[in-house]
Amino acid sequence: MSSNDTAHPVPETKIAPDATGNSPVPMNPRTRALLEGPVFPTLVRLAAPNIFLAFMQALVSLGDTWFISRTGTSGLAGIALVFPLIMLMQMMSAGAIGGGVSSAISRALGSGNTDKAEMLAMHAVVIAVISGLLFSAVMLLTGPGLYMLLGGKNAALDQAVAYSTIIFGGALTIWLCNILANILRGTGNMMLPATALSIAASLHIPLCGALVLGWGPFPHMGIAGAAVSYVCSFGFVALYFAFRIQRGGSGLHLRWRSLKLNASLFRDILGVGLLSSVNSAQTIATAVIVTGLVGSFGTAAIAGYGLGVRLELLQIPIIFAVGSALVPMVGTNIGAGNVKRARTIAWTGAGIAACITGSVGVTVALWPNLWAGLFSSDPGVLDAGYTYLRIAGPCYIFLGMGIALYFASQGAGRVMLPMLAGTARFIIAAVGGLISILYLGGGMIVLFVLIGSGMFVLGAGIAAAIKFRPWR
Repeated sequence: MSSNDTAHPVPETKIAPDATGNSPVPMNPRTRALLEGPVFPTLVRLAAPNIFLAFMQALVSLGDTWFISRTGTSGLAGIALVFPLIMLMQMMSAGAIGGGVSSAISRALGSGNTDKAEMLAMHAVVIAVISGLLFSAVMLLTGPGLYMLLGGKNAALDQAVAYSTIIFGGALTIWLCNILANILRGTGNMMLPATALSIAASLHIPLCGALVLGWGPFPHMGIAGAAVSYVCSFGFVALYFAFRIQRGGSGLHLRWRSLKLNASLFRDILGVGLLSSVNSAQTIATAVIVTGLVGSFGTAAIAGYGLGVRLELLQIPIIFAVGSALVPMVGTNIGAGNVKRARTIAWTGAGIAACITGSVGVTVALWPNLWAGLFSSDPGVLDAGYTYLRIAGPCYIFLGMGIALYFASQGAGRVMLPMLAGTARFIIAAVGGLISILYLGGGMIVLFVLIGSGMFVLGAGIAAAIKFRPWR
C-alpha cells in the first residue's frame, strides 16, 4: 500500500449484521462510509476525483481532435468513423462489464463476504483478458469493411483504418486497465484510479501532439500517432493498477494460486455486465447507423456530425464520474439490505448528472461555435455541426439523468427495464432514422430531431422503471 493507505489506519472494529441478519461481520471503513455517510456529501466526495478525470478525458478528446484536424478534413472524417467504436469498447469495459464488476464486488462487501469479493476480482481479470483479445480479433477483421459501409472512402477510409488498426490491436491494454480500475471502485476507492488515469491523460496529450505532428525528435505519424499514444497510456496504467491491487492496495488480497473458476461468480458479474453491454451496443449502434446515414450527404457532413456526436459521447465520461460512485454506493447498500437508502442515492446522483449535462447541452445549443468552431472553418462541416448541436443539445439533460440511473440500476443488479428503455431509444433514433432517410426522403434535421427524442425517451423510461419497480 502507499502512504495514503496506511498513514491513518482505521481499525476494523465496528460490527454490523450481514444482509440477512445472521452472524455479525467486521465492517471495512470504506464500506461503513458507503452505508452510513450522509448521501449527498458522500456521493460528491466519491464522484469528485472522477469529475476531474472526466475533465482530463475531455481534454484528451479535444487535443486528439485538434491535432488530427491539422492533418485535414480526411483526418477528421476518419476519426469520426472510428470514434463510436472506440466509445463502445470504453463503455463496455469501463461502464458495462466494468460496472458489473464494481456492482458484484460492492454487493459482496456490503453483505460482509470479503472472500467472495476477492474471488470476484480474480474472475474479473479473466473476463478482461478474454474480452480484450476477442475485441481485437473482431475489429481487426471487420473494421475496414464496416468503415466502408459507414460511407468511408478514399483518404478518409485510409485514415480510419490506420487509426483503428493500432487502437483495436491494443484492446487488451484498455480492457485490463478499465476492469482493474473497477475492481478498485467496487471497494469504494475512487481516488487511486482517478488519479492514475488523470496523470496518464496529462501525459497522453503532449505525446499525441508530438507523434501526430512530428514535434522535435518524434516521427511524423499523422493519425496513427494518436492511436499509439492512446494504447501506450492505457498500457502503463494497467500495469500500475495490477501492481497496486496485487500488493493489497484495493483492500482485497488476490490469491491466484487458489483460483478456481466458478460459474456462479461469472454470473454475478456478467448478469449485470452483459445486459449493460447490450445497452452500450445500442447506444453506439445508434451513433454508427446515424453516421452512415449522414455519410450520404458527403464527407463534410460526416466531419461536422462527427464533431457534434463527439460532444454527445463525451457526456458519457462526465456521467460516469457520478455513475461510478453510484454503483458501489447503491450496491453496498443493496447488499446490506438498505433498499430505501439505495434509492435515495440513485435519485440524488441522477439530479447531479442532469444538472451537469443539461448545462453543457443548453450552452452549445445557444452558442454552437464554442465547440464546432474549435475544429474547422469549412462551411459544410460547421453547418452540419451547428444543426446537430442546436437540436440535440437541449436533450442532454435527459441523457445525463438516464445514464446515471442506469449506473444506479447496475449497483442494484436490476438492469432489464433500463436496458429496454435503451432499446426504445435505439428504435426511435436509429430505426426511425433509417426509415426517414431511406424511405421518406427526410433530411438531416429530421434525423437529428429523432436523436434528441431518443435521449428524452431514455431518461424518462429509466426514471419510470426505477420509480415504479421495487428493488430488493
